[in-house]
Amino acid sequence: MMAIQDIILLIVIGLMAGIVGGTLGVGGGIIIVPALVFFFGMTQHMAQGTSLAVLLFPVGLFAVLNYYKKGYVNFKFALILIAAFLLGSYIGSALSVNIPDRILKKIFGLLMLVVSVRMIFGKN
Repeated sequence: MMAIQDIILLIVIGLMAGIVGGTLGVGGGIIIVPALVFFFGMTQHMAQGTSLAVLLFPVGLFAVLNYYKKGYVNFKFALILIAAFLLGSYIGSALSVNIPDRILKKIFGLLMLVVSVRMIFGKN
């Protein structure tokens, strides 16, 4: 049985991921994965798999509706990206499950660091 504190923490993590996802277009990797690793002691693999399970169906359904209503969705681009994403996610997950957890965690952290530095100090 799951403790009430764990349920509340999961709800907070889900809400934060949803808010950040709806606001900035990110959430699973940036919010859910680190939170599951740090707060629940999950392995990197388990956290990534769980995050992907969360995103499997809803993937921002309501956020997309709000963006669509304001004319901010390019469905032609989205369809091409979806097709490529499907293939890429299969290839990426096949690679990931064969990388040792400690190395995968370092790769994940490095990616987040590089992206954050580029976002903060980039020219645009």
